[in-house]
Amino acid sequence: MKLYIKNMVCDRCVLVISNIMQELQFQPTSIILGEVDLSDQILSNNDINKIKTAIEPLGFELLSNKKQALIEQIKMTLIQLIQSNDSLETVKLSDFLSKNINHDYHSLSHLFSSTEGLTIEKYFIHLKVERIKELVVYNEINLTEISYRLGYSSLAHLSAQFKQVTGMTPTAFKKLRDSKQRLPLDKI
Repeated sequence: MKLYIKNMVCDRCVLVISNIMQELQFQPTSIILGEVDLSDQILSNNDINKIKTAIEPLGFELLSNKKQALIEQIKMTLIQLIQSNDSLETVKLSDFLSKNINHDYHSLSHLFSSTEGLTIEKYFIHLKVERIKELVVYNEINLTEISYRLGYSSLAHLSAQFKQVTGMTPTAFKKLRDSKQRLPLDKI
């Protein structure tokens, strides 16, 4: 049995869910972003309610609907892609999602747009902008390297997209030195 959990956006979230599952004495075979695999274990309604009660105060949500679970899987797959240190310049989003989620991209795109109110591409742009903010705040690499790493064709393209989403240039954002301008990934 697999459980799908909303708002698992980082390795710490996986650790928190892992600890909760241990406390509740469940033995999952794997826990990854957005998903707990309990293999052949069958959960009663009481078990599911225990899990819900344990995770909801921490900002997580157990998904019961397959469509919600698929949308969460799309989001988690894109978050993992953004957080990887691989260059995104060679990644074709439609092929990447189809391969990693084992669904036709057209159906994924339609489901995501109709449920979330924005396209997968726009959501991905918002994720990239939040990653840019993070990298700018940490000041470890320059904007040219950030643009390369996140798959932009140029620094001008990165700056234009950043300004379109935030209303300011990356340089203006950098001068703010205000990490409160960043959004948690589960709020995008």
